[in-house]
Amino acid sequence: MSNGKKDVLAEEAYQRALNYELEFGCCPQCVLASVQEVVGYVTDETIKASHGLSGGGGLNGEGACGALTGGLMALSAKSGRERDKLDQGRGLGNFQDARELVERFKQEFGGVTCKELQQVFTGKTYDFWNAREYKAFDEARDMKCAEATAIVTRWVVEKLQD
Repeated sequence: MSNGKKDVLAEEAYQRALNYELEFGCCPQCVLASVQEVVGYVTDETIKASHGLSGGGGLNGEGACGALTGGLMALSAKSGRERDKLDQGRGLGNFQDARELVERFKQEFGGVTCKELQQVFTGKTYDFWNAREYKAFDEARDMKCAEATAIVTRWVVEKLQD
């Protein structure tokens, strides 16, 4: 595939992810749905399974950013170890791609957990289970989470086309 075509697909995925995050939320699902629509690999079941990963997992902020986990799931949807091959090695190629995504994410956004990104994006952290705090976060973050979701999606689509 030509670089021009790859760039067009990556930009299309970026725009879809940005729009989905702004309209619907749940960053891992937005990454995965956009990847599915633009380049494939991702199943509806994978999108469904990612739902609980939003907000650092269960909206608690402690785990990895949902956009990052969605990106990791998308990479694994293409290159991850198959169920019937659990006994046939670790699949280090996929781990390498995942590691590169994590490192790139950390460099771009200054952390990997939802709470680290909340701090970077807004200067403080929030309790997503407190309606007032979530509303304050939603206002303070502006488009930063949507942009992070879109950027991860672009990176993943670029990688999936290699």
